[in-house]
Amino acid sequence: MSQNSGAMQRIIALSGVTAVVALAGYAVYFDHQRRNNPNFRKSLKRKLKKHAEQEKLEKERAKQLKLAQVGEYLSAELAKDPVSTDPSQRESVFTSNVELGEKLASVPGNELESASKFYKALSVYPNPADLLGIYQRSVPEAVYEYIVLMIAIMPPVNVSTFLSGSAQGGAAAMAQAVAGQSGSAEKGVGEIDE
Repeated sequence: MSQNSGAMQRIIALSGVTAVVALAGYAVYFDHQRRNNPNFRKSLKRKLKKHAEQEKLEKERAKQLKLAQVGEYLSAELAKDPVSTDPSQRESVFTSNVELGEKLASVPGNELESASKFYKALSVYPNPADLLGIYQRSVPEAVYEYIVLMIAIMPPVNVSTFLSGSAQGGAAAMAQAVAGQSGSAEKGVGEIDE
């Protein structure tokens, strides 16, 4: 029995040494080819370039898929629970959606639902640029990203009129708010002008 285990240990050790030598030999061969063979270098560059292009295409597909999913979710959410356009209910719609959005944002996995609540609050807020600046500083990054995607997919009326330039400051102020550089006086999230 001890002869079998001794022989087995030798076989395992010999196999391990052979694998290490083969790996080292391949590394030396690869390095020699990389340094001295121009066709090998060109082949490596082509493979790297092709891999980078595939990664870029995969990222673009993932972005388009995410955009489509957010668009479908937003459409379904707005069909199920449309935003009230009644001016007398603006403040209550705003506060209830912000509160729900904050609660949902604190629980991992509810980013999309939380973003839809913040989106609804943004759609009734009179100055969306200020609110976007507040969102950027106060909500988690994933939720804020979804909010921006929702605005890009289906801009609320107050944001689209603001972007078209009919509101004070025009698109420049909106760009500043999205970039987080809004320098105007900020109102608290709970305050709303009628």
